[in-house]
Amino acid sequence: MEERRGTDVVGRSRSWGDERLSLLSTVGVALGDREALQHALDQAVSELGGLAGLMHWSCGPAGSRTLRLVLASGLPLPALVGWEEIRQDEAPLAPARAVRDGRFAWLPAAAGETPGPGETLGPGETGRPSSGALPAETTVASVPLTGPDGPVGALSVLTGPREPTPEQAAFLEAVGRWSERRLSRSAGGIGDCDEHPWWHQRPGGSVLQQPLEVVNVGSWEWGIRTGEMWWDRAGQTLLGISRGYERRIKSWIDLIHPEDMPRVMAATEKSLREGSGYEAEYRVRRPDGTSGWVQSRAHLELDEDGEPVRMIGKVWDTTESRMARESVGQALRYMSDAFFAVDQDWRITFLNVEAERLVGPAAEVLGRPLWEGPAGTVPELEERCRRAAADGRPTGFDIRWPTDDRWYHIRLVSVPDGLTAYLTDATERRTQDARRAAAERAGAEQAARISALAGALADAVTTQDVIQVVAGQVLPPFGASGLLVLCLEGGRLNVVGSVGYPRAFLRRVDGVPAFGGYRLLNEVLSSRRPLFISSTEEYQRLFPDLSGSPALARKNAWAVLPLIASGNAVGTCSVSFDEPRLLTADERTLLTALSGMVAQALARARLYDTEHARAQALQRGLLPRILPSPAALTPAVRYLPASSGTDIGGDWYDVIPLSAERVAVVIGDVMGHGLAEAATMGRLRTAVHTLANLELPPEEVLAHLNEVVSDLGDDSFATCLYAVYDPVSGGCSLARAGHPPPLIVRPDGGVECLDPTPDPPLGAAEPPFSTVDLQVPDGTLLVLFTDGLVESAARDIDTGIAECTQVLTSEYGRLLTCPPRRPRTNGRAAGGEHGEDHDRLDRLCDLLVGTMLPAQRLTADDTALLIARLHGLPSGNTAGWPLPEGPVAAGLARAHVREQLEAWDLGDLVMTTELLVSELVANVVRHARGPTRLRLIRGSSLICEVSDASSTTPRIRRPAETDEGGRGLQLVSALSQRWGTRYTAEGKCVWTEQPIAYSGAI
Repeated sequence: MEERRGTDVVGRSRSWGDERLSLLSTVGVALGDREALQHALDQAVSELGGLAGLMHWSCGPAGSRTLRLVLASGLPLPALVGWEEIRQDEAPLAPARAVRDGRFAWLPAAAGETPGPGETLGPGETGRPSSGALPAETTVASVPLTGPDGPVGALSVLTGPREPTPEQAAFLEAVGRWSERRLSRSAGGIGDCDEHPWWHQRPGGSVLQQPLEVVNVGSWEWGIRTGEMWWDRAGQTLLGISRGYERRIKSWIDLIHPEDMPRVMAATEKSLREGSGYEAEYRVRRPDGTSGWVQSRAHLELDEDGEPVRMIGKVWDTTESRMARESVGQALRYMSDAFFAVDQDWRITFLNVEAERLVGPAAEVLGRPLWEGPAGTVPELEERCRRAAADGRPTGFDIRWPTDDRWYHIRLVSVPDGLTAYLTDATERRTQDARRAAAERAGAEQAARISALAGALADAVTTQDVIQVVAGQVLPPFGASGLLVLCLEGGRLNVVGSVGYPRAFLRRVDGVPAFGGYRLLNEVLSSRRPLFISSTEEYQRLFPDLSGSPALARKNAWAVLPLIASGNAVGTCSVSFDEPRLLTADERTLLTALSGMVAQALARARLYDTEHARAQALQRGLLPRILPSPAALTPAVRYLPASSGTDIGGDWYDVIPLSAERVAVVIGDVMGHGLAEAATMGRLRTAVHTLANLELPPEEVLAHLNEVVSDLGDDSFATCLYAVYDPVSGGCSLARAGHPPPLIVRPDGGVECLDPTPDPPLGAAEPPFSTVDLQVPDGTLLVLFTDGLVESAARDIDTGIAECTQVLTSEYGRLLTCPPRRPRTNGRAAGGEHGEDHDRLDRLCDLLVGTMLPAQRLTADDTALLIARLHGLPSGNTAGWPLPEGPVAAGLARAHVREQLEAWDLGDLVMTTELLVSELVANVVRHARGPTRLRLIRGSSLICEVSDASSTTPRIRRPAETDEGGRGLQLVSALSQRWGTRYTAEGKCVWTEQPIAYSGAI
């Protein structure tokens, strides 16, 4: 009795196992890979009477492979923590043992337990503890999943303490083999985990509801060595993450949709390996439960050894454009003709409903070679397909299809990713007119362009990009000659792009009221339906009040399409023809579908244009509008923003007049791009002006700027070059913080480059900064620039500086760098000299920019260029005297002033200058200490300086009515154009300036 009962149980077990395997084979055909494997896992759990089922997949470099949990059935989320990743070479768990040994394994689920009879633990091995959510007596039965090169995964069932029967173990192995066969039919085979998008889908995860902030463009930065990843506010809003997110690369990876993970990781690895740019389009799963498509582009920053250090990029939303492309796919899927596409390995990647009838069900044939189905029996089809792919030219021919024994005209079009095929039933139409057949083939070719158009529109950034894409890919297939795109702005329709229309017609339609201005356009906008006009006669019949428009536009047929984006009318798009044209129903449908794609792309591009215009306006507002032109210097500048992206840069320049005819020249670059960097640039410009007015030497100016940048945070850095030129002595003092060295062009044409090793950048430096003192002759050129002029991904900074030197020493360069020949007198340029020299320096700027940054080369960095001609003060325009101590010094100073001003023919300034000198010398006698010295400078103004050995700064105060003194500096302020104090190595110098009224062409 007992023996018979056992036999019955075994018989029933085998019967149920056979039924379950049969059910798998039947149901699995209609399921995707993930759903089919999930169903197989459920059947295994039921057959073994287990608690739950697991499927692990192996990925990683050889020798250190990790088993990752990719499917689970019956387990709560807390119980998955201990099973998400298993090292198959270290963890003594059943899945790892099954993969290592390539056979059935049965082990306990937690450490310290033994399986009992038939245990499979090796000597000294213990189990790895789970999360603690499983019963203590839980065991795991696992079988390997084997690919061409050995086990690559494991199928496991969590069950009780009793060892599975041989029949149960055999059933589990049968389910494993069924899973292997199912996976072997997928693209890439079972051995290539990157080709199975299902395995990346994690079985669980937290869901945080957050509002989605709609943005245009976000920026991000990834520190490759530290693993830190930073997003700006726009990027955080786009990805749906808050400011409290963990700034690690893993935070970004967790947002990527598992099906897109292989492509994103492959693009990242390729960029790091080749040192090239990075670009990827993928879906993000935001913490609030929403998802969307984004596109990201970035560039690498390399260290001195060429190793990647940082990746900096942008990200923007492409959901709408992606939906437009998917809508095109839907249109192709349900079109009346059969359509399918294959990749470069001849695997089927797409087929519509009609093509499934000829080639086979999508669930069976997608991902499989085309020749394994009915197409493999069609004579010469494979040869013609391969020839079409090799030639890259569309081809068409008639074939008899074996599944229904009907004739089809097949059109093969080579595309970048493979080949597309259109099959039109030609059984009853083979004898039709050749012209009609040609027209139908042309229509098929037009449909083939949809995919390319969708991709090109997705890549279009500006409005003009969209216009160029439409003109290049929509007009030719239809034989159209005209394109007119109008955008709705402020209740009016404005022309944003056109092709093939005369200016007179464009002026007539530009800016017309959206409703009530131009009846044809008003009707299309109001009804939101396209209007097709096949001839001039039809146009005049429909719109008699606009009868003159066809003649003015020089067109004879029109397709006027409304542009609708996100439910809102954004404008109209008109496709026109030189000759009368009656569009077919398919052509009208196709144009209507294309208008939706164009509307989405145009709306996105208009937003980009607006943001870019705002960024450029802000940049112009932050930079100096007009540079001063002091007597000691003639400047010429150029600023070129980066040629890609909407972010503004932090490059700046300035010319700041100082006392005693001296002038400060400054150029700098805040590292990075964006509003924060632009704001930092504005703060530094203001700080430089303030510090320059304090007459601080270059090294102290940079020290104070370093404090300003350091206070902004550890990730803020800037480079700066600050130079002070004294036309009296001909000396030039400069200090650099991380900035490229200037080029000094001597009057004889020789070019000198300073030591290329500067002090560290602002924000990373430790003062003091080093100062370089130069003696430069009159007419010397000082060429200052930011790294955008000389450095790029294809050129290091030393090579760039060498190329700049070659430009300056070329024949044309020497012609522009040579100083003007006209003499200079009385400290001022001779008539027209500054204007002539400024024009010459402007041409030199254009020469440098045109050579170093050709118009066709895209740049990722801003560029600032400042060229300054240094003018020394002619001899005889300065005079100085030492003064004795005591009150007698004032009288002696007045005498020197009278004598010198009479010699300079400035007698009208004698009285005022005597008063100024008397007050300044009296202040020294009264409040300071000697030695005292008087100096007069005749330049663009008359400068009077009194210096002493005291460091006390004189200040204007308001004396009481009964005070006998204290009004001297008020008198100095009233009599001079401006006055001030600067510190010297010996003490201080108080100076005044008075205007000189020059007459004639001096």
